Amino acid sequence: MPINLKTAVVETREQRLGTIIGWDGKASDLSHESAYARGGCASKCGPKARRICELRGPFTQGSICSEQMVECQAGNVRDAVLIQHSPIGCGAGQVIYNSIFRNGLAMRGLPVQNLHLISTNLREKDMVFGGIAKLEQTIRDAWERHHPKAIFIGTSCATGIIGDDVESVATALEAELGIPVIPLHCEGFKSKHWSTGFDATQHGILRQIVRKNPEKKQEDLVNVINLWGSDVFSPILGELGLRVNYVVDMATVDELAQMSEAAATVGFCYTLSSYLAAGLEQEFGVPEVKAPMPYGFAGTDAWLREIARVTNREGKAEDYIRNEHARVKPKLAELREKLKGKKGYVATGSAYAHGLIGVLRELGVEVDGSLVFHHDPVYDSQDPREDSLAHLIDQYGEVDNFTVGNRQQYQFFALLQRVKPDFIIIRHNGLAPLAARLGIPAIPLGDEHHAVGYQGMLNLGESILDVLAHKKYHQDLAAHTKLPYKKWWLDQKDPFLFARSV
Repeated sequence: MPINLKTAVVETREQRLGTIIGWDGKASDLSHESAYARGGCASKCGPKARRICELRGPFTQGSICSEQMVECQAGNVRDAVLIQHSPIGCGAGQVIYNSIFRNGLAMRGLPVQNLHLISTNLREKDMVFGGIAKLEQTIRDAWERHHPKAIFIGTSCATGIIGDDVESVATALEAELGIPVIPLHCEGFKSKHWSTGFDATQHGILRQIVRKNPEKKQEDLVNVINLWGSDVFSPILGELGLRVNYVVDMATVDELAQMSEAAATVGFCYTLSSYLAAGLEQEFGVPEVKAPMPYGFAGTDAWLREIARVTNREGKAEDYIRNEHARVKPKLAELREKLKGKKGYVATGSAYAHGLIGVLRELGVEVDGSLVFHHDPVYDSQDPREDSLAHLIDQYGEVDNFTVGNRQQYQFFALLQRVKPDFIIIRHNGLAPLAARLGIPAIPLGDEHHAVGYQGMLNLGESILDVLAHKKYHQDLAAHTKLPYKKWWLDQKDPFLFARSV
């Protein structure tokens, strides 16, 4: 099923891709159940979504939602405003996202500024009589205060319950103000995983911001779909004579609009880039680079060669690959010697985790366990070259304890006890304190580009050495702290015990 831009509401990942948030077993078993690059479909595939048996627990201890991902994407467009049509509590993330946004701008050498996020602050009265009047006034306030080039409207569980007609207000105000006013339907209860919020933002951008009929193509411009990471893609793609158009976070509205003029689209993680890249190819003819992600030698080589093929720069790519191999391999050998016998554990989003495990294996680090926060059995292009899980297994071997789980603290203890790693790599850092209480140091990858490409292998190796130097501190911490769980639960070996019992 193609991406449908005729409606303002994005299909959820469950509907579109078959996304799950509960699974436990070997990575190879999950790959075969997904039936993506493996061929055949014993899991009763539909025309697009794959169906995988999912472990469903009776409760959720805590997570985040789609609206927060809209907050960290649409809210990070520099000359736009995001209105959160919600109770004020849904805007609690504005504090941390503002800090991340400012740090990201500083890393990129861009002018540092605050986010432009406004909440309509829905209250009990609004839940009875509706919040449309508040929304209309907030849009006018956003225009008067900031004169943005676009206004995004993020919905919430509250607006989904009361049924506010957000689209009618957006359409009327867009005509009045003369700028895109973009409804983003991201009610938290609509999807079981927050990654649908990425798609909601990208859906709105594809519908109302991307230039429909560009007069020209910029043959040296490549869209790079990213979050807030440091600028590692400019020097890499610059070796091929290409320029980078970073989207969505920290882009301007004009930079989003020019995505249709680019020669190609790439990303550092298919979880984030799948929808936007597929939409740009389908609607605007901008090729999505279909290759493994740029992690480790195999992934980075294939990624660069496919970019070069799409942009007709094969000679430059081969020169760069040859030079980087020669530069990196001696340093990588030194790191492997220092990291011999060490065991790591990865707890991040799904496609990103697949890439990081590959880098750890390049470093000679043992990895026999990982927690991914969700699993997409297929990505929007359905091209088997983008099957990041199959690439991991084929290039780097099995992961015996491969878990899909939605960041549940109560499960994480048993997961770590299975493999007893020397360190963990983590994003969405809420699980890191629990690891510290067990004497396990964590590398929080605030810069998501840290492990990208050839230099990324060296970067991650150095970070592991740095964190292992603090091992004694974490062991002391473990000796003087107590976990908030009963002994009965701590003695259980199966982190999905409750899911198997219902």
